[in-house]
Amino acid sequence: MKKETRTVVYDDELRIEAYRFEGIVQPFPNHFHEYYVIGFVEDGQRVLSCKNQEYTIAKGDIVLFNPGDNHACVQSDDGTLDYRGFNITKEVMLDLTKEVTGKQELPVFSTNVIFDEEATCYLHPLHELVMKGSCEFGKEENLLLLISLLIQRYGQPSASRIPECREEIEKACDFMERHFANRIYLDQICRHAGLSKSTLLRAFTKSKGVTPYCYLENIRIGKAKKLLEQGVPPIEAAMQTGFSDQSHFTNYFNRFIGLAPGLYRDIFLEKESMV
Repeated sequence: MKKETRTVVYDDELRIEAYRFEGIVQPFPNHFHEYYVIGFVEDGQRVLSCKNQEYTIAKGDIVLFNPGDNHACVQSDDGTLDYRGFNITKEVMLDLTKEVTGKQELPVFSTNVIFDEEATCYLHPLHELVMKGSCEFGKEENLLLLISLLIQRYGQPSASRIPECREEIEKACDFMERHFANRIYLDQICRHAGLSKSTLLRAFTKSKGVTPYCYLENIRIGKAKKLLEQGVPPIEAAMQTGFSDQSHFTNYFNRFIGLAPGLYRDIFLEKESMV
């Protein structure tokens, strides 16, 4: 049987708790929390009872618990539970909701179990960034996008139209292009563009097709490519283009280019040696 591991990390910047359970067989009796829970089933199948309703949850499902939602679960297959999640206090959720909706009121999620691939695209990288202690603003970006989507689809309805803000978006791009080598905070981009975080994220993504953090990483990768082509070692290229460490740089470079930075650099070194 898979070894049981339980890991919990508190993120001081986001003020949320992230946890990861692997190989769990333990049933959980009926209970409730005073905080919000957003969880994701990595593997395994369980019967979940929540507010007098019964669900079968399995790989890919997201669970949403409001404060006070009573729930219990037990394994329903021969395997174990692999699960990752977030605990968010009401105070923090109040701040997040005001950021994404403009209203300082607590959301109430209308359903407890969802399957939403778009939400997963925010939840999974957010969890990974928190667990490894990342300081990049992509962490806050993913949290705001996740909360915004969950409230819009499963909480109070939002009929607000996404503004275009073309001039402000270009200001945000200009700021990132000039400061890509430094550690950048989402607050800084918003102040420079003159937009709230929620408006910036929605308008930027609509305009550019990517989030601000993804846009910044594209800039950094483009600059790093030019340095590598000039023979600069990968670790120096990472430092000069604002990546937090070489591992972070290597992962992003592989994802965008399809090659490790060292291999990419070698291509140009070989060309020089043939001249």
